[in-house]
Amino acid sequence: MTVKTRFAPSPTGFLHVGGARTALYSWLYARHLKGEFVLRIEDTDLERSTQEAIDAILEGMQWLGLNWEEGPYYQTERFDRYHSLIDQLLKEDKAYKCYCSRERLDGLREQQMNDGVKPRYDGHCRHSDHQHAADAPYVIRFKNPTEGTVVFDDHVRGRIETGNDQLDDLIIRRTDGAPTYNFCVVVDDWDMEITHVVRGEDHINNTPRQINIYQALGAPVPEFAHVSMILGDDGAKLSKRHGAVSVMQYRDDGYLPQALLNYLVRLGWSHGDQEVFSVEEMIELFSLDAIGKSASAFNTDKLLWLNQHYIKTLPATEVAEYLVWHMQAQGIAFEQGPSLADIVTLYGERCHTLKEMAEQSRYLFEDISEFDATAAKKHLRPVAAAPLTLVREKLAVLTEWQAAAIHEQINAAAAELELGMGKVGMPLRVAVTGAGQSPAIDGVIALLSQAQTLARIDMALAFIAERAKG
Repeated sequence: MTVKTRFAPSPTGFLHVGGARTALYSWLYARHLKGEFVLRIEDTDLERSTQEAIDAILEGMQWLGLNWEEGPYYQTERFDRYHSLIDQLLKEDKAYKCYCSRERLDGLREQQMNDGVKPRYDGHCRHSDHQHAADAPYVIRFKNPTEGTVVFDDHVRGRIETGNDQLDDLIIRRTDGAPTYNFCVVVDDWDMEITHVVRGEDHINNTPRQINIYQALGAPVPEFAHVSMILGDDGAKLSKRHGAVSVMQYRDDGYLPQALLNYLVRLGWSHGDQEVFSVEEMIELFSLDAIGKSASAFNTDKLLWLNQHYIKTLPATEVAEYLVWHMQAQGIAFEQGPSLADIVTLYGERCHTLKEMAEQSRYLFEDISEFDATAAKKHLRPVAAAPLTLVREKLAVLTEWQAAAIHEQINAAAAELELGMGKVGMPLRVAVTGAGQSPAIDGVIALLSQAQTLARIDMALAFIAERAKG
């Protein structure tokens, strides 16, 4: 048997981190067992589903690298199949037409709540022989068994039993003719030969109902794993107020997909005390039975730490591919200038996000028009003119424009003037970068051209001269 899992989001919004974790677990399980992963768009909610949301889901999956073997399937393209099976259930007396009005159902619900009874349909039309007008509105309800229990062994929660007397006859086709979620899901999983369903714990109550529909259709019942919700670090359900909840917002904020995947896999699953996992390790080690029952708290600081870890440890060329988007987003013309891989190497120890890296390296691609006021006031003083002039002279005669040779000339200038490196290096840093902070100045200068560096030192010397006049 080929293991097949699926991710089946509703396109009513972006791909959020909870959905992304569910997709990851499904994807990993299929990969672990050399099975197949299916993407299905559950767009039967015609009022709320949008093409924009579909595009956002596909973009998020692609950015995370969660590729699929089949799909994306769209439920709205499968209505003929659903209707065919609903008609079959009607013929087999496993479903029936319900003509109950909204007023009757509302009254029934209110009475049940007043009586302290769990609200559910009372089966009024199940055995009804009443005649109705040909154009009378009706829904189709599934005839849920009235006796016995539904039992399934959940990979996360263990054995779950539900008495059929706790379930009512759910609607499988609305008055407008649209098939409902619980029915469509069963048909899709059957037709797509899904063997394992990984989804959120909010679907646990749907599972016994769906199992009865599988059995009524003569379809095999897949195995289930219901994962716990993700909480914010304050213990409340994860929401926008906790920061980014959309997967693509993490991209926009400068996170690598490798870091987000690594972080998400640990929100409920573990392998000993290991914190950092490559995708290959996740695939090798993952199992549904190792997912914990408890809700997990999202910790942005931990994600930030992981992100910098990946910035520093992935090949610089790989990280550079993701840096391109941030350069473009910030309007930095990076095509003329140092390679982005060199930027990653230079800034990897300093930056926690790629957004930060793009912001901080802008001066390597654009001319400096002014100096940071605080840094200039402190370091571009008249006393800095001599060391800057000497460094300029030494850099101007360099024939090998490399960090080691540049470092040597800066040291030589400091030694010749009998000054500490701070008295030479800091004015030089402000002159070349426009600010008071940067990576090692020899590494920075090596990424600029010799002409750019000398021009910036000249600009700083002119600034100092002007300041001396005042």
